[in-house]
Parts: sequence; C-alpha cells; structure tokens
Amino acid sequence: MKLMALALAAAVSSTASAAFVEFYTVKTQVSTAGVNLDAYVLYARFNGATDTVLNAFNLNGLAGATTNAFYHKDNSDEDNPGQLSQTVGTWAPQATGSATANRPFDSYLVIGGNPVLANSTNADPSWGAALSWNRADIPNGQNVGWFNSNPPNLQGRVGNAGNLADSVRLGQFVIARDFNAGTFNIKIGFNSGVSGDPVQFAEGTFNLPAPGAVALLGLAGLAGRRRR
Repeated sequence: MKLMALALAAAVSSTASAAFVEFYTVKTQVSTAGVNLDAYVLYARFNGATDTVLNAFNLNGLAGATTNAFYHKDNSDEDNPGQLSQTVGTWAPQATGSATANRPFDSYLVIGGNPVLANSTNADPSWGAALSWNRADIPNGQNVGWFNSNPPNLQGRVGNAGNLADSVRLGQFVIARDFNAGTFNIKIGFNSGVSGDPVQFAEGTFNLPAPGAVALLGLAGLAGRRRR
C-alpha cells in the first residue's frame, strides 16, 4: 500500500509540474489575389501534459522591428469585409471569417484554440480605449496583451483543439513574402492546468522571419525566462 501511495503521489506531482520550453513559429507561404505572403503561427512550447496558457502580454517590437507590416483579411470592416489590407483590420480571432478565403491570410491573436467566433480570447486594456486591438498594426511601446476570458474552458491547454500536443497557439502574423519585420518580445502567464496551482511567467522573443526553411519549426526565444 505504501508503494502504491508513493507511486500515486509521484504521478500527481509530475502532472502538476508546468515548465515553459520556448517560443517558436511555423512559417507557411500563401498567396491571395496575386499577393505573395508569409504566414507565421506563433506557439509556446511546454514539457507538461496539461500545461495551460492564461494570458499573453508585453508584445512589442524591439529596436528595428516593423510594427505596421501585418496583413489582415478579416471581417472587421462592415463596408468591405474580407479585404486584404495592411491599414484596416483587427487582431480579434472571432473576426477571421472563412477558414479558406480569409483565415490563412489574416493576422490574429489567441490564447490557444482556433480563430473562430467561439474563441474566448479578448484584448486587455493595454491597447488603449479608442481602438483596442481593432487596428492593423502593433502599437509601439505599449506592451500590449490578450487573455482567455473564460479560463475554465482550458482553451489554452496543450493538446486541445487548435494547439499542438506540446504547444499552445498564440497567434498568426502575416507579412509580405520574404519581408524581414524584425524581432518581437512577448511574455505569457501559465500554470500546470491543475486548479489551485500557481501562475508562472515566461518571457522571450520571436523573429519574423524565423530561422529555417518554409513550413519548418523556427526557433525563437530559446531561453525564455521563467519565474513563479
């Protein structure tokens, strides 16, 4: 009985351990209406089976980054929905529209899950009251953030829909083919996914473009800082 109890305790301890590994991107080349684009999906990788992202913040371009280079093809413009634009758009995942006509070419942000109407990701107040994240660019120097407004749904957990077995989707950044937008900082809050476990934080960077070839995993923020 003692051995069984010890084994059970070890299993519980292992399950409740959350550890951030890295930020990385997956790049895909896409084209729409004659415009050639690079779409980068940003992920946070973990080493636990239930690790769960709660929020992301401190998103900001570092020195030399281009923060107004992003393409959007969402339905935020009621007069002209689905237009490809670098000046009109939103980062809201609920507005991405068609999975084939819009989503592959649209920049958006999420705390896990797919960019669909039911996604519970919202912008935090750091974007400002006037536009919030209903803008095409990333505002300079504001360290903007977003969060899962319904964390019990575990949308930000590794392995759940829209995520990978060891990684949580944080967004997609679409830029012109072969354009170098520079390096961006990001920070996340996460836990083991077990109720009552403490929130931890990890901070790092990712690059647009990421190192490596098309559709391969590009490393970004290899040594993100982690603290309780």
